[in-house]
Amino acid sequence: MKLSNLAWAMMVSAVAIVPAAAQDNQSVNVVLTEVLDVIEPCMAARSDVGRVVLQNINETLTEYAPAESALKPRLATEWSQIDEDTWEFKLREGVKFHDGSAFDPADIAFSIDRNKNAALGCETGGKYFGGMEFTTEAIDDTTIQITSTPASPILPLLLSVMPIQPESDPADTFTTNPIGTGPYKLVSWDVGQSLVVERNPDYWGEQPVVTGATYVFRTDAAVAAAMVQAGEADIAPNIAVQDATNPDTDFSYPNSEMSALRIDSMLPPFNDRRVREALNLAIDRDAMIGTIFAAGVEKATQQVPPSTIGFNHDLQPWPYDPDRARALLAEAKADGVPVDTEIEMIGRINIYPNATEVMEGIQSMLLDVGFNATLQMYDVGEWNRYFVKPFPEPRAPNLVQVQHDNAKGDPVFTAFVKHHTDGSHSAMSVPEVDDLITRATAASGDERKALWEEMFAKVNDEYIADVPLFYMVGFSRVGPRLDFKPTIATNSELQLAQIGFK
Repeated sequence: MKLSNLAWAMMVSAVAIVPAAAQDNQSVNVVLTEVLDVIEPCMAARSDVGRVVLQNINETLTEYAPAESALKPRLATEWSQIDEDTWEFKLREGVKFHDGSAFDPADIAFSIDRNKNAALGCETGGKYFGGMEFTTEAIDDTTIQITSTPASPILPLLLSVMPIQPESDPADTFTTNPIGTGPYKLVSWDVGQSLVVERNPDYWGEQPVVTGATYVFRTDAAVAAAMVQAGEADIAPNIAVQDATNPDTDFSYPNSEMSALRIDSMLPPFNDRRVREALNLAIDRDAMIGTIFAAGVEKATQQVPPSTIGFNHDLQPWPYDPDRARALLAEAKADGVPVDTEIEMIGRINIYPNATEVMEGIQSMLLDVGFNATLQMYDVGEWNRYFVKPFPEPRAPNLVQVQHDNAKGDPVFTAFVKHHTDGSHSAMSVPEVDDLITRATAASGDERKALWEEMFAKVNDEYIADVPLFYMVGFSRVGPRLDFKPTIATNSELQLAQIGFK
């Protein structure tokens, strides 16, 4: 089947890509394994959107550089804390949006309000700004004060994930023509087929070497890798471990992603802790390492990578113990828990390489210990209905395949959205956890670290909110004419301005 897909892709991709390449040999062709269903900047927290939009079309006030563990200026040149609740940001002068309008404090206020609009359903707002309210005050044309409730001691870092949009963008619907301040502007989007950007001649910063990019979508990672090998594409940022076979073009990198299954613990039988424990004990993680997952992955214990402050090093990976899993299910059943209820496994096609094979393997393991598990694999648009509140009703108890990125170094980018009662991805409700998240978010220093450690222990050991799988390793294939090496950020963004030519 892969051979027929490959042959088809090579014929089609030649038509889709060659015109862009023929125009300029300093443009690049990017092949992505997930098909974009939106190009809305407030959805850039989703990796498929972020790889195209983030810092290419729309920029943020600040930018976190993981390799340096440093927060750097972007649209804001400096910032300072006015009081416990308020930060002041000095804005870069002379910046214009792609439509020629001037960037000013009103655009920041608009972007914050837009991301916080629950009816719009922005992934960035729901994922990173849940439980927080903001007020803004323009001091002058290049100065804005932002007040957060509760107070956020890391607000400048938090704003490194919010792309700024012009006040002229629609306030209550997604845009299909993103306008930003970035080094590239959108030329065309052929939905489901390709997307083209070109260099912004009026960009405020240094002009990048890459003059433009054509993105095409191929859902088979093997096809994407083969296109780079054949010279039909320049880079495939996300390929499968079994396709990373060429040491001259293929790069592995720790990508700050954590893979898991989210347990809908609000519904029986998952509202019984014994059943949630049985889920974890039923899975043979060791058998997946070096087969459908890369040899370099590490077994996960919580939703943030070990480099994050407040990571709880006392938590241990779940062992594989199918006999214990069967015993727990039997014990729960004897107490009247409906363990025979059909549970739905909800997977996302190409959320990471081999995603379908992973879910099929886990389904087999769950069936083996006595779970009544069915599996559905969806594209990102349909999967998102089960991933983000409000969940579809009526719903069956479900396990949702997830992958979460936290390259920023603080659990504030994870905890509320994943574990708070009101978190947009959360399927749990534990008042003690909510309280810990609220207190940790407002704390600093050693107190912040200790509160996050306590929160992760309660979520992952006492309560068991998820089925943690692995801290991931990513693979990219980079064509021989490019000067580019993937980093920890590559899974969530692909800055064209960071690409050069040999």
